[in-house]
Amino acid sequence: MKNFLATVILSATTILAANAQIQKGNVLVGGNLTNINLGLDNPKIFSVDITPKAAWFIQDNVALGGYVNFGLETAKNSNTTTSYGVGALGRYYGGKDTEVLRHGRFFAEATAGIGGVNVSKGGGNTNGLNLSVGPGFAYFITPNIGLETLLKYNGLVGFGSATTQNNLNLSFGFQIYLPGQKTANKVKRDITN
Repeated sequence: MKNFLATVILSATTILAANAQIQKGNVLVGGNLTNINLGLDNPKIFSVDITPKAAWFIQDNVALGGYVNFGLETAKNSNTTTSYGVGALGRYYGGKDTEVLRHGRFFAEATAGIGGVNVSKGGGNTNGLNLSVGPGFAYFITPNIGLETLLKYNGLVGFGSATTQNNLNLSFGFQIYLPGQKTANKVKRDITN
């Protein structure tokens, strides 16, 4: 009987937590991968862009935090392009009324920070203010883990051989949604009662 009761409480907690990923006080930690090219047709090419992120939900559906970006594109007998960035990010998740799938949510993400794109062997470079904005979709495979895709416009304005650079990129990633202290305390109370 005790095991049955514990199972019911755990199930109820999981169901409640499934709706609580994007509540005030929770933390988002994860990252996105963009432009992955392993050169299967031409093994002399390699490129990848990695963007770790962390954010805190300051209210339901709204998160503020930061990101770090590093990208590398290299090819044999060609220039190497290195990109970097660090800055602030903001996310807004649509409510239940915009829910397409039972465990999915649309969101909008905007970033502002310092970044750069530098090309070796005398290629162009731009370093300065990096701004981006775009829509995304998060699908929660568990109550605390979301797989996501994000389509963003990236603009870089600054100094160097080129004063601006713009691109549109599609990235895929995952985020882990950690409960805040208030949620963690509620789960503990539910389990012990």
